[in-house]
Amino acid sequence: MLDHIGFPVSDFARSKAFYVKALAPLGVRIVMEVVLSEDGEDGYAGFGIERPHFWIGTGKPLVGRLHVAFAAKCRADVRAFYEAAIAAGGVDNGGPGLRPHYHENYYGAFVLDPDGHNIEAVNHLPE
Repeated sequence: MLDHIGFPVSDFARSKAFYVKALAPLGVRIVMEVVLSEDGEDGYAGFGIERPHFWIGTGKPLVGRLHVAFAAKCRADVRAFYEAAIAAGGVDNGGPGLRPHYHENYYGAFVLDPDGHNIEAVNHLPE
């Protein structure tokens, strides 16, 4: 349904470094960057597998907590995302595990990014 999503972050370099590390286990990487200043501090980074679907950029940060869930191919990728995100400075918001209150095979992990947004990796398949 959605083609892409993007939002401003409070510290572009810090958030870009976080997402590069946290999303790597899911096969997601920076596939496009737009630099708006000569020092490289203003701009956008687009993450995806083949083309950008998830963007972060400079600007006035959001107020409140955004939730973004990334699809994982398997439960091991959910666990790898969680470990990488925590190692990159994320804050635990629900470790890897089943969430049967959503449905019986909902396996997800939740981490708060540097701006406090709830970032999730999820797999819906039985193990």
